[in-house]
Amino acid sequence: MTAPLILGSTSPYRRDLLMRLRLPFACRRPEVDEHPLEGETPERLAHRLACAKAEAVAALAPDSWVIGSDQVAELDGRPLGKPGDRASALSQLGAMSGQRVRFHTVVALARCGHPTRVARDRTDVVFRTLTTEEIARYVDAEQPFDCAGSFKCEGLGITLFDAIDNRDPTALIGLPLIETARLLREAGYALP
Repeated sequence: MTAPLILGSTSPYRRDLLMRLRLPFACRRPEVDEHPLEGETPERLAHRLACAKAEAVAALAPDSWVIGSDQVAELDGRPLGKPGDRASALSQLGAMSGQRVRFHTVVALARCGHPTRVARDRTDVVFRTLTTEEIARYVDAEQPFDCAGSFKCEGLGITLFDAIDNRDPTALIGLPLIETARLLREAGYALP
């Protein structure tokens, strides 16, 4: 029998993605400071936070496997976080207009007494040139204040792009299911 599974996140996007794998799991909020460290690259930040989230919850549930995930958008080498409000979303999307933005998504699988397993996904998004009015209409329609990069690609946000270059379409939503499934199979979960 495999150990209980916990998603170390309260993100409804990650929860809905993990449900696709049809495994029973619980959700738990990880208590992790998500501020970047001085000089930390966006890729390294995503890696550190995914591991910290999984390991923090695993410490509270030592008999469970815990999935932690994090995504950091990178524009010109700088991390872009969740906007949190309308003004920040407008500003982020304005800065990304006509640009190529890289999204680093990392998933970690942790259990006490076992090494943490980690997988990474990189997605490049090419934003079309957006007018101020288009950005405002989008932000007001979807209110993507809790999404890295200020958009929901699974919704109306897809209209903001010229192209998406990735290996796993679920990574941009926040949990790369191809890699998550691989990590879970390695840990003994029965998946197709």
